[in-house]
Amino acid sequence: MTDRIDRALAELGLTLPQAAAPVAAYVPVVEAGGLLHISGQLPFRDGAVVTGRLGDGVSLEDGQDAAQRCALMLVAQIKAHCGNLQRVTRIVKLGVFVNSTPDFTDQPKVANGASELMAKLFGDSGKHARSAVGVAALPLGAAVEVDAIVEVASAL
Repeated sequence: MTDRIDRALAELGLTLPQAAAPVAAYVPVVEAGGLLHISGQLPFRDGAVVTGRLGDGVSLEDGQDAAQRCALMLVAQIKAHCGNLQRVTRIVKLGVFVNSTPDFTDQPKVANGASELMAKLFGDSGKHARSAVGVAALPLGAAVEVDAIVEVASAL
């Protein structure tokens, strides 16, 4: 699977970032009962968090890009935890949090930036359940944050 994902990333012109260290008192990934529970990941561009608020200066397209960057960080966290991506059997659920104004209602469209990338990278196993919610603020002023539940096979 790792080779397929590497090819898909190359075709999309994307690379996996270095898995980010936690910014508070938590761990990035907890494995329990065949599931990885991945803490919320922020969008990084050129080493800095993508900030701003949808509906107030951040476009839908920029929000989708931020969500995609969060998804890339999720995949980086999976790879850092497992050593590779071979153990991934299913992306079960994404939780997408969008820093947005009260009148912004396109959170699901923003979340598609993450969801569509998972499907492109993992195929049918990347299709998942999802929540997409608007929030008043996110850590470090991030535009988007995404967490995940991922099913994995037993350690090889």
